[in-house]
Amino acid sequence: MAARLTLRHIALPAAMLLFIALASALASVLTSADPMAVAPAQANEPPTPEHLFGTDQFGRDVWSRTLWGGQRTLTVALVGTLIAIVPGLLIGLAAGYWGGYLDRALMGAADVLLAFPNLLLAMALVALLGYGTHQIALAVGLAGFPAYARVARAAALEVRGTPYVEAARAVGAGRGRIIARHILPNIGATLVAFGAVTFSWSLLNAAALNFLGLGGSISTPDWGIMLADARQAFRVAPWAGAAPGLAITLTVLAANALAEGWQRATQVGAGGRACPQ
Repeated sequence: MAARLTLRHIALPAAMLLFIALASALASVLTSADPMAVAPAQANEPPTPEHLFGTDQFGRDVWSRTLWGGQRTLTVALVGTLIAIVPGLLIGLAAGYWGGYLDRALMGAADVLLAFPNLLLAMALVALLGYGTHQIALAVGLAGFPAYARVARAAALEVRGTPYVEAARAVGAGRGRIIARHILPNIGATLVAFGAVTFSWSLLNAAALNFLGLGGSISTPDWGIMLADARQAFRVAPWAGAAPGLAITLTVLAANALAEGWQRATQVGAGGRACPQ
């Protein structure tokens, strides 16, 4: 019964994320409207069969812009997540496994970065790197890796002293083999779960940076840019901001629910730990 409940906790948010990703990827199939086309005569029209989510203050189709904007927003969030995970994982594993001066140096540097709010750090990096989609993805990733490094270190520390790691070390297994065969498989659930949380942070920060106009062209479809545009006509056309806002909310909630469900499922299925390799 518990296993079925935890699997349901994974299936529902995973299905929601898959639906949002597929809808964005198939934007050219699901809508024929040009997301960049301006039609002043149709500005701020409410939802109709022709415009499912209405139009914005420039007469652009909100449904089309939401779908096409999802491609850019989700891609930036995914790239930012990968940029956060790769160095964060390497640094966290090195600090957790070797410890000592290396641990203190790496985690001291991570703590300095963690002293700044994630979004503020990303904004400072964008100011250094310049405006644009690629710069936002890089800034969001670099701002997120210290937290991932901290989580990876804590998980590695928890496993480093277990009997099967000590046994592998006693029979002469190399450090790389110990990390790859005994540490990583046993902290994978934690890393995957926090990876999903990192994705939600990356999406929120990317949308916020685009909302502030730091993503380059302000006419390009993007959920953050759409929210910024919708402010000017919110009282007369609230649907223009409701669509991207709902898309961001559902994506973040689904990612966080997936992280929690994944953690529960692995704990139920393996008693909180994977079996030693």
